[in-house]
Parts: sequence; structure tokens; C-alpha cells
Amino acid sequence: MRYFLAIFALALIAVLSVAGFRGSSSRRPPLEVFSDMDRQPKIRPQTRDEFFADRFGSRLPVEGTIARSQPLEVAGQSVYPFEEHPVNTGRVAGTTNYVELSPLRPSAALLARGQERYQIHCLPCHGPQGDGKGITPKYGMVVIGNLHDPRMVRLPDGELYHTLTYGKNLMQGYGANLSVRDRWAILAYVRALQLSHLATLDDVPAEHRSALQP
Repeated sequence: MRYFLAIFALALIAVLSVAGFRGSSSRRPPLEVFSDMDRQPKIRPQTRDEFFADRFGSRLPVEGTIARSQPLEVAGQSVYPFEEHPVNTGRVAGTTNYVELSPLRPSAALLARGQERYQIHCLPCHGPQGDGKGITPKYGMVVIGNLHDPRMVRLPDGELYHTLTYGKNLMQGYGANLSVRDRWAILAYVRALQLSHLATLDDVPAEHRSALQP
């Protein structure tokens, strides 16, 4: 028993010496097990650096450098993925409000791309018609969103884009899997699916109605 108490006391002291008292505060510097993880050598932007002959810390890209991303053309403006722009965030710039309509103009090419990406990433859960009757409910996933639900139809384009990017509830986010343009393309295709289910004959241009008559 005496040895057990001694070992227990030593273990307690060791734990306290490493972890400290949780929630307590101290003015002493923290214990740095790997100091390079806290104090990394780096050059701050727009600062002087004696390593380079011109003493500039900020450097231009090396000649021949390949850009990591390409801009997206939106209404005649080049927008990069890191910019705070509605096409990247789905929100009105400077606010938390979602944009009502997609910043990308619908086209046959965009819809075709959206259909292709939808069939890869969305169809297993939401089904080919977007009604939530994919293959995953057969394996126990019972909560699948029906994209034709009136609530989903009324959501702003920006909110659906945000959900597609970051996920919601059981749905994972696809921001890391799909480019910005592909996410908006999927959204355009989802809107086309909704329109195909919820539109009336009055929504069809007059010159094309005869092709739909039985």
C-alpha cells in the first residue's frame, strides 16, 4: 500500500507539472514542448529582411510559377476563389444575406455540367429526380431532403449554394470536392429539376406549348 501511494503521488505530480490546473491562469510563459510549433521563423508582409539583397521581405513569384487557381469570369469581372464575392460566398458582399439569384448566367453548357456533377455527387442520396429517393435510403439513411419541397424551392440560390459548400445536418459539404463554378452548375441543374416538376403550361413560352400538348 505504501508503494502504491508513493507511485500515485509521483504520477499526480507528473500530470500536474505537464498539464497544470485546467482553467487556471498564470503570468508565466507556457511550457513549450516543441517550441518551433509556436515560434516559427517567417517573414511578415511588407517588412524588411536582411537575407535578400534588396532587403524586401515580400517577394514576387518566381519566374515560371504556375498559378494555384484561375479566376472565374462573372459579369465581365475576374473573380478569384479567395475573394469575398457573392460567387464565392453566396452572400451579398459585406452582409450575411444570401443572394437571391445565382451570379452565373444560366446556359446549356452550365446545365450540362451541373447534370454531370449532380449525377456523381448528389444522385446517390437525392435520386435522379431530386425527390430524395436515391440509393442511400435503402441502407438506413432515412432523412434525405426532397429538393421539390416548397420550402427548398423558395430558398435563395445563395443559401442552397452555401449548403452545398459547407453541408447541413447529415449532408457533408462539397466545397473541397467541387469548384466554385461546378457548385453553381449543380444549383442551376437543381433549379431545372424543380422547374420540370413544378412548372405549369403557362410557364412554357407560347411557341413551344404545342410540342407539349397530348
